[in-house]
Amino acid sequence: MRHVILADNQDISNAGWRYLINNQFGDIEIVEVSQKKELIDSLTLYPDSLVILDYTLFDFSSANELIILQVRFEHVDWVLFSDELSDDFLRTVLYNTNSFGVLMKDSTKDEISSALKEALKGNRYICNHVSNILLDNSRNLYSQSTKQVLTATEQEILKEMALGKTTKEIASKRHVSAHTIMTHRKNIFRKIEVNNVHEATKYAMRAGIVDMAEYYI
Repeated sequence: MRHVILADNQDISNAGWRYLINNQFGDIEIVEVSQKKELIDSLTLYPDSLVILDYTLFDFSSANELIILQVRFEHVDWVLFSDELSDDFLRTVLYNTNSFGVLMKDSTKDEISSALKEALKGNRYICNHVSNILLDNSRNLYSQSTKQVLTATEQEILKEMALGKTTKEIASKRHVSAHTIMTHRKNIFRKIEVNNVHEATKYAMRAGIVDMAEYYI
C-alpha cells in the first residue's frame, strides 16, 4: 500500500488533501506529521511514500537540508505545497533534483488533482504560477548576461540594426565611418554567436535590447 505523508501544520490543508485522496484513490494510507523529526521518522517507516510538504511551516535550515533529505530517501516523491516560496529556494530545489513537484496553496483544483496523480506515478508536476516565475527568471538572467557581454555602444548599434537601420544610416547617426560600424557589427556577431542580422534581431529581442512594440512601430 502506498503512503502519503501530509507534512503541514494547517488543519484545513490536511482536510482538503484527505478529501481529495480518499475520493480519488482507495488504496492509500495517509499519515500526518507536524514536525521535522516526525517527518524523518515517517520516511524511515515508509521509504517509498509521497510527501506533501509545506516547507515554510517546518524548521528546515535551508533548501540544501531538504535536498539532503531527498538524497537520503531516494525513493520518496515530493510535492511542495506552500503559500509562498522564494525564487532562490525554487531554483535551488528544482535545478538540483527532479524529485520535487511544486504547488501553491492558491492553485486550482485541477492543478492540485493533476499534481497528486503525477506524483503518485513518480512524475514531477510544477504549477503554472511557479513555471512562469522560473521562465521570467531565466529571461532576466539571459538579458543580464547578454548585456554584460556587449558594451553600451555595441548594444546601441545592435538595437539600430534590429530596427532595420542600414550600416550607412547608423554611421551617419553616430558620426562615424561605415567601416567603424562594420567593425562593431563583426564584434557583435562574434560575441553573441550569430551569423546574420536576422539572428541578431531575435537575440536582441530575447535580451530585451529591443521590445516587440518598438520593433513593429
